[in-house]
Amino acid sequence: MNFKHFIHYSLSLAAILCALSFASFTVVAQDKSEAKKADAGEKSAGRDPFKKYQPVIKQQKVVTKLEPPSIQVRIERYRAQKMAAANAHVAAPKPTTALLLNEVQVTGIFRTPRGWSAMVEATPLTPKLSYVIYPGENFFDGQLVAIEEGRLIFRRETVWTDGRRDKSVEVKPLRTPSPVEAMTAAKPAASDAPAVETAKPGTPEKQ
Repeated sequence: MNFKHFIHYSLSLAAILCALSFASFTVVAQDKSEAKKADAGEKSAGRDPFKKYQPVIKQQKVVTKLEPPSIQVRIERYRAQKMAAANAHVAAPKPTTALLLNEVQVTGIFRTPRGWSAMVEATPLTPKLSYVIYPGENFFDGQLVAIEEGRLIFRRETVWTDGRRDKSVEVKPLRTPSPVEAMTAAKPAASDAPAVETAKPGTPEKQ
């Protein structure tokens, strides 16, 4: 009877030991597989597994203002648009669409039957050309909003590299004429003045 109990206990103990051995073997196998996966991930990421892990910091994209093309490129684009408009029998764009706001100077402001108008001079062109503009006139980077006595009000559009567009108000005053221009303008005014007649000596009367 005691021998049977001993055999029974021995078999139970052997079963428990087998179960514990299998569980420990499974845990060790899982740890090895996870370590292999980690090593494979580190190798695929190009990082040395023996070095201390350092998190990768992503650099933020720098957003800058989009610079306009050169005046030559803008003129060629305007000519192409003008030719396309002529072929389509529609109104051609104004030459001011190729100019930047900082490339024009206000040389005159007038009152016309259509309302206020202004004359601007294109500074980058040689020889310099002048254009008469009205409110609503489009430029390469803005639009003429209003004309007031002594100044022009524009809406400037700034384009950024991420596609964002900012709008701001820009005021251009009437350009003050230089001393040379003032003298040139004064000469025709002096020549147009009526001449002063000088008194002629009277002729003696015949007796």
